Amino acid sequence: MKIRLDNVVKTFDTFRAVHGVSLDIESGELLALLGPSGSGKTTILRMVAGLEYADGGHIYFGTEDATDIPVRDRGVGFVFQHYALFPHMTVSENIAFGMKVSKVKRSPEAIRERVEELLALVQLSGLGERFPGQISGGQRQRVALARALAVDPRVLLLDEPFGALDANVRRDLRRWLRRIHDELGITTLFVTHDQEEALDLADRVVILDKGMIVQQGTPEEVCRHPENAFVMRFLGDANSLPATVRDGMAYVQDVAYDAAGLADGTAEVLFRPADVAWREDGQGVPAHIVRVLDRPDSRRVLAKTTGGQSVEFDTAPEFPHRKGEAGFIDVRRPRIYKNG
Repeated sequence: MKIRLDNVVKTFDTFRAVHGVSLDIESGELLALLGPSGSGKTTILRMVAGLEYADGGHIYFGTEDATDIPVRDRGVGFVFQHYALFPHMTVSENIAFGMKVSKVKRSPEAIRERVEELLALVQLSGLGERFPGQISGGQRQRVALARALAVDPRVLLLDEPFGALDANVRRDLRRWLRRIHDELGITTLFVTHDQEEALDLADRVVILDKGMIVQQGTPEEVCRHPENAFVMRFLGDANSLPATVRDGMAYVQDVAYDAAGLADGTAEVLFRPADVAWREDGQGVPAHIVRVLDRPDSRRVLAKTTGGQSVEFDTAPEFPHRKGEAGFIDVRRPRIYKNG
C-alpha cells in the first residue's frame, strides 16, 4: 500500500505542528520519521492513522483520498510505546481482541488459528495463557505488534515502539522487527528520536525539524551527506569550529579547508569525533588535551584549541597522550556550513 502526504498541515490552537509536509511512502517500504521532540513526527503518524485530522492538504492510501476516513476504516495497525495491552486479558486474548470487534467476522476457530500463527511469528509460542504482567517488557511489545498484525492491516504504524525498553532489548527487538518486516512486506511508518534505531531499521529516513522535512534519504545518504548543520548535529556527536570563508577556502586560525561554492563570510566547520587525528607536530589546529576518558574499546579525548573551542575525539585504547599535552587537531572529512 503506497501512502502519499500532499502538503499536509496541522495546527493546535495557535501552534502549527506540521507545516505543509509532502511525502511519498512506497508500498512495502519501512520508513522512519526522525526528529527531536516537537518536530511534528508523532503528529504526522497520528494523521496517517486517523487519530488526528489534517487542517490542510490530503493523505492518500494508494489512489484513495483517506484524509477524512475514520480511524477504524483505514485498515491501519498501530503499536504504541507503552504497549497499551489489556492487563486483565491473557496474551492470546489481547491478540484476538481486534479480530473479535472487527467488521470482518471470523469464527472462533479461525481466530484461535490466527492467534497461534501470530504467537509463532513473534516467537511467543506457549505464552498465550499468560497475562501481560507475567512477561517481560520486550515480550509485551511483541504482543502489541502481534495484536496490530492480527487485523491484517494495510499499513503498520509504530510510535516510539521501543522507547520504554532498555538498550540491549531495544537493539535485539529492532533487528527482529526488521526480519518480520522483510517477511511480511507491510508498508511501515515508524516514529523515533533515536538516530541509531532509525538508521538500523529503515529503508529511508525522513528528518524533521519544527514541523518541516529538512532532509530525507537512505541511511547512507543522510549519514554521509548531511545537507545542513542541523542534520549533521542531530545524527551524532559533532564538533564545531568557527571559520571565515574567503575565495573558496574556509580558514580556522591558519588552517584552510576546501569550501568550494560557499560565499565569503562567516561559517562553521563541523566534524565527527571519529574524524580527528592527534598530531604532536605538523598540520592542524593547535590545541592541548584537557582530559582523557576511557571506554571499553576506545578512548574519548577532550581537548581545547588555542582559540578556546572545545573538541572531542575518539582514539584507540593505546592512545599514549595525557592531560596538558599540546599538539594539533588534524580534521578529516570536515563539513563547512555558512552561518545563518
